[in-house]
Amino acid sequence: MNTYRRWMIVLLSAVVGGCAVGPDYRRPEAAAPVAFKEAWQSATPADAAARGPWWEAYGDPVLTELETSAERSNQTIRQAEAQYRAAVAAVGGSRSALFPQVAASAGTTRSQSGSSQGGSGTAATTADRVAATVDWEVDLWGRLRRQLEASRSSAEASAADLALARLSAEATLAQDYMQLRALDVQRALLATTLAGYRRSLEITRNRYAAGVAASTDVTQAESQLASAEAQDADVEVQRAVLEHAIAILAGKSPEELSLAPAAHLPLLPAVPDVMPATLLQRRPDVAAAERRVAAANAAIGVARGAYFPTLSLAASGGYQGPAWQNLFTAPARVWSVGPALAATLFDGGARRAQSESAVANYDAAVAAYRQAVLVALQAAEDALANLRGLATEESAASRASQAAHETLRATENQYRAGTVSYLNVVITQGTVLSADTNLINVQSRRVQAHVALLKAMGGSPVQ
Repeated sequence: MNTYRRWMIVLLSAVVGGCAVGPDYRRPEAAAPVAFKEAWQSATPADAAARGPWWEAYGDPVLTELETSAERSNQTIRQAEAQYRAAVAAVGGSRSALFPQVAASAGTTRSQSGSSQGGSGTAATTADRVAATVDWEVDLWGRLRRQLEASRSSAEASAADLALARLSAEATLAQDYMQLRALDVQRALLATTLAGYRRSLEITRNRYAAGVAASTDVTQAESQLASAEAQDADVEVQRAVLEHAIAILAGKSPEELSLAPAAHLPLLPAVPDVMPATLLQRRPDVAAAERRVAAANAAIGVARGAYFPTLSLAASGGYQGPAWQNLFTAPARVWSVGPALAATLFDGGARRAQSESAVANYDAAVAAYRQAVLVALQAAEDALANLRGLATEESAASRASQAAHETLRATENQYRAGTVSYLNVVITQGTVLSADTNLINVQSRRVQAHVALLKAMGGSPVQ
């Protein structure tokens, strides 16, 4: 027994002091500018950053309610959550390999040996047995620890995937909601426009009946009214489709959700000229890509560990005898203990191929991580450029709308004075509707670009 104690001390010392095969992980470098082209600062991904309800920045209680419903019921988020739980369970499976495996058994065996030629057989015998076994693979080279490291990194990547699924669903829902509210504003504009067109048609018909207007004035007014009605019907269909999409994102069936019209867009929070560097750190897709690099790095160690022999300890003990009533006595006691060393001497290049495959997978993961960083930078730059350009475009569209309304008032006065034909009025009214519709579209695109900016920042509310 003293010999076995010495063996155990030596083996435990080797396990504690042993080095893990394969390279230790270092986050790969990724090219990033010192300052963003659109006035942002450079940042490094940090997957542990808290995100919070970023949509509350828009001050819309209906949007907040929809986002909360999506958090609970969106099926894409639930799928990602289940995949994350599976990844966490895999970590437990990898960790269990570091510990001894203990098993117990009990049984009865009745046997009889065969007889020789011309002789009689031996009497049947009964053997009862109760035993416990312990098997432990000693992680001398760190292969099991590298496997645990890979499982943990994969679980962290899965957690980032869950955050990405949640952020994508939230941002898509918010953008659809902003577009729906823009259609509400457009329908309110069309309702006012249709009412004005109907009054103009009625006035034109009265003027025609009085002999002071031509029949073409009436047909032009009728054509303009019908065209606006068709546009209103098209907007109504677009709104219905968006409402259905919002319902699915919120985890509801289309018939379960009905959004009352609101003739205004949500608030557009101010965007500072320079964002804090921590905002880009919150992107879950970058975090997931970086964690997969760590998992691929650990997989190299797992593959290289196959070159080394495995050392395992096995021990068993119990009782064996011909009768249960006398089984648990000293003469029936049996035990065994001893180490075993196993190594593969020839495998036809299988281990080399696995090692090369692991290195190639690591290189692919590094490239994917660096690409994710570049895509994140592009998304941020695009969103800021869109916001800046749309702010200028909205100012111009607003001036165009004001000028069109002033032109319409002057043209209507000229028509009543008989100095211009009704065609001038129709053309000017069409210009007003087009200018107002364009202004609404620009405002809608601007607020959607703001949502895209918050998504590019990983769901960070503007400070």
